[in-house]
Amino acid sequence: MIVHVELPDDTLAVARRGPDEVAREMRLALAVRWYADAIVSQGAAAAVAGLSRAEFIDALGRAGVSACQETEDDIREALAGG
Repeated sequence: MIVHVELPDDTLAVARRGPDEVAREMRLALAVRWYADAIVSQGAAAAVAGLSRAEFIDALGRAGVSACQETEDDIREALAGG
């Protein structure tokens, strides 16, 4: 699927990025956001970002996002057999 995004004319020059780099960064940012919001799984987010799962986990760490979506309560419940 191709999605077109309009940016102000000087965006790439100001950011000192080429179109391909901006596209990669946008895909990664979207994948991290969707994963953090529990919209997609880790594997699906990695695919959106165009990364392996291990690379995506590293990217989550750089973004300050936990690679684990389970809450402490979820883990307690699972351990209690629920």
